[in-house]
Amino acid sequence: MVADARTHTSDGSNAIDLVDVTKMYAGRVHALQGVAMRVPRGEIFGLLGPNGAGKSTLVKIMTTIVRPTTAHGTILGMPIGHRPTLARVGYLPEHHRFPAYLTGRQCVEFFGAMSLMRRTERKRRTSELLDVVGMGAWGDRRVGTYSKGMQQRTGLAAALVNDPELVILDEPTDGVDPVGRREIRDVLLRMRDEGRTVFLNSHLLGEVELVCDRVAIMLKGKVERHGTMAELTHESRAWRVTIEGALPAWSAEFGVVSTDGPRASIDFKSDDLAVLQALIDRLRDEGAVIIGVRETRESLEDLFMRLVRDVDGRAAAVGASNVNHAMRAGGAR
Repeated sequence: MVADARTHTSDGSNAIDLVDVTKMYAGRVHALQGVAMRVPRGEIFGLLGPNGAGKSTLVKIMTTIVRPTTAHGTILGMPIGHRPTLARVGYLPEHHRFPAYLTGRQCVEFFGAMSLMRRTERKRRTSELLDVVGMGAWGDRRVGTYSKGMQQRTGLAAALVNDPELVILDEPTDGVDPVGRREIRDVLLRMRDEGRTVFLNSHLLGEVELVCDRVAIMLKGKVERHGTMAELTHESRAWRVTIEGALPAWSAEFGVVSTDGPRASIDFKSDDLAVLQALIDRLRDEGAVIIGVRETRESLEDLFMRLVRDVDGRAAAVGASNVNHAMRAGGAR
C-alpha cells in the first residue's frame, strides 16, 4: 500500500512530512484524527503521549504495518509505503520478539539478510553495532538468556544494521536500567551526528527532553503541540535577577521581590528579553551589584500534565475516541 502524495508536495528538507493521517478501527474507534507532522532531516524528533493516544498506530502506518483510513505525505521524500524507500528506514517495534534459541548476533544478521545486505557487510555491521549498543560480550549467547534491557539493546542494533537514513524507535528504553538508558541516549546522539533522522516514540518525558530537537504531543489521536522545546515553553519563560543588598522600591513594578539574607531577588515572567535588559540596565545605573540572572521554563512534564488535565484539575480522557459515544454525548440526532 502506497499512500497518496499527489495533493501534498515536499521540498525534500523533511524526513517525514505527513498531512491528514486518519485511522478508524472497528467499532468506530477514531485512533488518529487528521494528524499532520513534519520532521526535519538530521534531527531527533520525539513523539509523546499517554497510552492509547495513537502514537504506535501512527508509527505502524508510516512503516506500512497498519493500513490507514486516509494518509497523505512523504517519508524520505517519497509517498508512504514506497518499497525502495522502506529499505532506507530502520525500525524497532515497541514489543519486538526474537526467537529465544538464536543468539543476539544471529538475530541482527537475520535483519541484515532481510534488508538484502551482502553477507560480509552484514557480519561486519553486526559486530560493529553489538559493540556500539554494549552487547559485544553477549552477542554469541542465546536471546533466551537475555534480560529485557539486553533484548532492547539487541533490537536497537537490528534497527541500525541496514545503515538507515531514518530510524523509527518505538519505546527504545523500555525495561532498560538507568545506565543502559544513558548509553542508548549516547547512541541516539551519535546517529544524529552522523546525519540520520531519529523518530523516537516514548512516554518517558525526561528521556525525550534530554535528546530531542523537536517534540510533538499527541492526545486522543491529534497532535496538540509541535515544535522545539523553546517554542513549546516560551509562554512560561521567567527570570530571577539576584543582587547584593536590598532592591530599590521601584523594582516591584517588574515582579515579585524576595529577600534571602544579604541578597535580594526579583522574579518575573516574560518572554521578552528587552524587559530583562531594561531591568538590568536600571539596576546598574543605581550601582547595584548583580550576582545572578537565571532563566526558568516550564518542564516538558509540566507542559504535558497541563495538556492532559481538564479545567477541574483531573486527568482528562486521553485515549482514542469512540465516534458513536461522542455522538450520543453530544446529543446527535
